[in-house]
Amino acid sequence: MLIGIDASRAVRSQRTGTENYSLFLIRALCRQAEGHTLRLYCSRPPAEGLFPECERAEWRIMPFPRFWTHVRLSIEMLLHPPDVLFVPAHVLPLCHPKASVVTVHDLGYLHFPAAHKRMARWYLDWGTRFSAFSARCVIVDSLATRKDLVAAYGVPQENTVVAYPAATMDVEVVPDTETMAETRARLGTGERYLLYLGTLQPRKNLESLIEAFRLLVESGRVDDEVRLVLAGKAGWLADGILRAANAPDIKSRVVLTGYVSKEDVGSLMRGATAFCYPSWYEGFGLPVLEAMRVGVPVVCSNTSSLPEVGQDAALQVDPASVEAIADGIYAVISNEGLRARMIARGVEVAESFSWDACARTVLETFVSVGPGA
Repeated sequence: MLIGIDASRAVRSQRTGTENYSLFLIRALCRQAEGHTLRLYCSRPPAEGLFPECERAEWRIMPFPRFWTHVRLSIEMLLHPPDVLFVPAHVLPLCHPKASVVTVHDLGYLHFPAAHKRMARWYLDWGTRFSAFSARCVIVDSLATRKDLVAAYGVPQENTVVAYPAATMDVEVVPDTETMAETRARLGTGERYLLYLGTLQPRKNLESLIEAFRLLVESGRVDDEVRLVLAGKAGWLADGILRAANAPDIKSRVVLTGYVSKEDVGSLMRGATAFCYPSWYEGFGLPVLEAMRVGVPVVCSNTSSLPEVGQDAALQVDPASVEAIADGIYAVISNEGLRARMIARGVEVAESFSWDACARTVLETFVSVGPGA
């Protein structure tokens, strides 16, 4: 079977959640796809060494100035359609084979519409609806996203398949002590810090996290050396977060790193005292999994998909309560027995998620919708 895959997001130089999902899933599909031919579509060549498992895959490099998905990829689908098309991190092109599969990661724009520009919200709504009803099957990252698709758009549950992602950070490359110290010094994190990693945007509930940290500082429950590190680029409507982080009474204790390279992520994550993720809504929450995988205890929200990811390894709190967030953080940093249990259980939970298992489920889906199905 000829399987076409949109790899346009995977080849980007600065990747966040959906781009990393695309990259790691494509790599795993290349490892698992014996007996099938993979054809990867993108607008520019991938960086050398980005896809070591995909040497036998066919590449279609198709430069195009704008509207690459709906114009250039559509033309390719009309002229040279694969047996199955898979789009892991965007919308289906307007022209696509009947046997098409798409991943819908989340419906956060419906839960928090004010966190998106009007045109972006319209496009997300249109693109998700179009993809969900045009695809033969929809891959979702979690039961929470499946529930949202069924409730919001009436997508039949039998047309969805849950395929859990896995961690995207390369934890096998362990930063040495000197590298971690250099990263801390360069980014100004200090020796002890609480970490958030991801785009700075309202949906992540970072103003509440900053306020919770302020409560811990004012009550003396964290000492003067502990900092709050917000690692990631500023997204849409981040002004409130930046104002809160730069408030005179807390500015010296909050570190804004900007976008963090993949080389620094490992050092930042491994060196954290705790990982804090009080997000209002997540389709999956990869950073929670990545923190647990490297032995960092996690405080996260008890909403959306995060209980599926953190399970009984993460300390789950009500994101609407600043006091609950502060209490959760304090429990993790002050109770060594609790920390040890969380770290050990977190590694177990994280290792139960794998890209090869995800790829097997996705490949089974391709077979179920492909020729002869």
